[in-house]
Amino acid sequence: MKYLDEYRDPRLARVLLDELHRTTTRPWSLMEVCGGQTHTIVRQGIDEVLPPGIRMIHGPGCPVCVTPLETLDRAMAIAARPEVTFTSFGDMLRVPGSHTDLLALKARGADVRVVYSPMDAVALAQQQPDREVVFLAVGFETTAPANATAVLHAATLGLTNFTMLVSHVLVPPAMTAILDAAECEVQGFLAAGHVCTVMGWTEYEPLAARYRVPIVVTGFEPLDLLEGILMAVRQLEQGRFEVENQYARAVQRTGNGPAQEAVRRVFRISDRAWRGIGTIGASGLELADAYAAFDATRRFDVGRLTAAEDPRCIAGRILTGLSVPTDCPAYGTTCTPRSPLGAPMVSSEGTCAAFHRAGRRRPAGAAVSGGAR
Repeated sequence: MKYLDEYRDPRLARVLLDELHRTTTRPWSLMEVCGGQTHTIVRQGIDEVLPPGIRMIHGPGCPVCVTPLETLDRAMAIAARPEVTFTSFGDMLRVPGSHTDLLALKARGADVRVVYSPMDAVALAQQQPDREVVFLAVGFETTAPANATAVLHAATLGLTNFTMLVSHVLVPPAMTAILDAAECEVQGFLAAGHVCTVMGWTEYEPLAARYRVPIVVTGFEPLDLLEGILMAVRQLEQGRFEVENQYARAVQRTGNGPAQEAVRRVFRISDRAWRGIGTIGASGLELADAYAAFDATRRFDVGRLTAAEDPRCIAGRILTGLSVPTDCPAYGTTCTPRSPLGAPMVSSEGTCAAFHRAGRRRPAGAAVSGGAR
């Protein structure tokens, strides 16, 4: 299969691993930013065959996981209204808010629907002019262009019954916050390839220089990740701190210009709360004033809700790489994919779900550590 099987070749994986073992002379800690990369690393056991001392720290790159509790509670409040058809991607339906989730609301009769694209929600608004159709727009730079395009399309159609509940987040400010944290042990990053197909990697260049960390734009297949790890370790061993591109088959330095223009036209940068982490300055997108008519928080006046996390969930430490799922007393006991306490266990990209799916177990007598694992 073109562009798939060739990145899963066991013989080539062994070649890369051998080179990684020859290159490594000391311990290094690397963070993969994307939840998709985390799932490949854990599912394939890549972290278990690396040279001794090479530690993979799992980052906050799961869009479902970092959607703040307050946004979910606003989503529930809007979805419960009788005049509303509430739309979202499937992952979001089971993410717990303070008191319930969208799937439970749907079971109680709310008009909650799974869509595969924001344009599906726009189409619903066209088909149901007597209903208020709301789309929950989450994600990183990867999904923002499609959501911007949906708003532009709705504006062109003159729709007055379509709105978005926006909770977009941006990767570079999150990486900066991680590096600024006192407990940070990250010495290099594997940057998410799909994010960089949109934004390119120019924003990472000052980050690499300022914090003296290599950043390697990396794909999602096993050989992509092994090569990305090797490139990052080579830089660390040589004392270089640059941005390199392992994912050259998909990413260009300046990214996708038209996609960036659509995002700039529809959204503006804002401070944004990250679930389990807190507010990070200039780390989010919200609708620009010109498109305020499509803002669901203004349409339904749900901006002042308060929320409280389940105290048993340590999602914040997991999302910032300070703990791993098996550190959590609730992991695999009171928190499972069937009854999740937090978003990292719900989402298909969540770190807790990746560990649980791979059968990783808590060590006997394990407890939550005060620092990194």
